Amino acid sequence: MIPAGKIASYGLIAALAGNPRAARQVAWILHASTPADKLPWHRVVNRMGKISLKPFGGYEIQKQRLQQEGVVFDEHDTIDLDRFLWSGKS
Repeated sequence: MIPAGKIASYGLIAALAGNPRAARQVAWILHASTPADKLPWHRVVNRMGKISLKPFGGYEIQKQRLQQEGVVFDEHDTIDLDRFLWSGKS
């Protein structure tokens, strides 16, 4: 449900699912998903507004997808949470 051009943190997704302490489980679920699941995995970042994937381990793909949706990164590859964080409401 995260709209294009917005991001959510692992913790926010966990809280919306009913367990605010399950951020790691959210990461695991996204990691285990397949393209057939059609999850917007690329819109989920860490609580600091940074991509958690490693370079050459999906980082570049995630950043490119976010940029294509209009998400802007600063010089430290951080996303402005005040501007791009999804509220959790449709």
